[in-house]
Amino acid sequence: MTIHSDSPIGDLSRLRIDRNAPPRRRWLPWAILVALGAAGAAVYPSARAYVAERRAPEVDVARATQIVASPGGSTALPVLVASGYVVARHSSDVGVKTGGRIASLTFEEGTRVRKGDVIAQLEHADIEAQLEASRRAVAEADAQLAQAVAAREEDVRNVDRQRALMRDGITTTQALTGAESAAAVSAARVRSAEAAIASARARVRVTEEALENTNVRAPFEGVVIKKRAEVGETVSPFGVAGQSAREGGAIATIADLRELEVQTEVSENSVAKLTGAMPAEVKLQAYQDQTYTGRLRQIFPSADRAKAIVEVRVSILDADAHVKPEMTASVTFQEPHEVAQKSGSSQAEVGLKSGSRQSVTPVVLVPKRAVVDQNGQSTVWVVTGNTASRRTVTVGQERIDQVEVKSGVVPGEALILNPPAGLTDRALVRVKGK
Repeated sequence: MTIHSDSPIGDLSRLRIDRNAPPRRRWLPWAILVALGAAGAAVYPSARAYVAERRAPEVDVARATQIVASPGGSTALPVLVASGYVVARHSSDVGVKTGGRIASLTFEEGTRVRKGDVIAQLEHADIEAQLEASRRAVAEADAQLAQAVAAREEDVRNVDRQRALMRDGITTTQALTGAESAAAVSAARVRSAEAAIASARARVRVTEEALENTNVRAPFEGVVIKKRAEVGETVSPFGVAGQSAREGGAIATIADLRELEVQTEVSENSVAKLTGAMPAEVKLQAYQDQTYTGRLRQIFPSADRAKAIVEVRVSILDADAHVKPEMTASVTFQEPHEVAQKSGSSQAEVGLKSGSRQSVTPVVLVPKRAVVDQNGQSTVWVVTGNTASRRTVTVGQERIDQVEVKSGVVPGEALILNPPAGLTDRALVRVKGK
């Protein structure tokens, strides 16, 4: 109800009541307050849950993995992981035996060569001239020997005549003695000529060897993996200016790609885990999805005390065209087959006793950082949704950064790594990355 007045202030006689004005809504503020209260009551649980979730500790998780046994009963559990580089077991920096200028090269990087193939030649015109002179010297010595032989034969016949005349009393003793001396001198000249021929022939062989030394031959069958010189360059067995001391007079590097291996280094503290002919798994950094079979070939007899490491060589048994020298590779050393078979046999016995149809029980592995000791029991925290549940497990052997779990964890479950202190059962957690 509204009262209108057109009179001056203080004149109440002209006041009127407007009965056509709309009534005032006195309930509206209360309706708004009720609506706000209902909305707050509806939002409060969600808000409370959101605040609780944001206050929950943030954790890293990893999933439990399973290794299924091979048909032979081995789970091939890893023992040690190392990284290194692929190298050829037989590799050689092929160089020259004598200094000179390169006249020709018959290879490029990637060329396959056989043992004894000529891969390079040095300029050798002067050596060919020396060889011709040595051969002519042999011919000259042969002629001198023929002259000496003829003179000796004549002197021998003269001695025979003087002896016959001496028996008849016609000649003198002095003449016979002179003939015998001349025959002896002739025989000595023959021996000298024969020695000269041997010396000349030896000089021929020396020159021929010097000529052969201008040829650079492949020491074994393989592939040229690096070209170190070009035609026209001057090379020397001891290297020249601009060439590294390690290369010396090398003009190429040849490797036998049929026998490739990984050169890696293992810490002194881990060498005891390795045994001779130990099986391994090799992966190339360039082809992470492909796995190669390896076998430990050699543990070097000495260590590097500055680095506290021991060099190890692992043969790649099934290398293909993807495997190339100097590639980065990782090696996972695995249990020897005998140990793995024993482990598989014991697990098979357990499976038979439990009535399982499987002959070998799969192995479940979890990160060692997920297992904590609480009150003398091994415990893990399993994350389901945003809730962490404490669970007691039975652990087995340790494998690098993982540990075998015999019971308490199912493959695929998410486990908290390095559980924070004060974590309680059924507590809310936030998984990093979500």
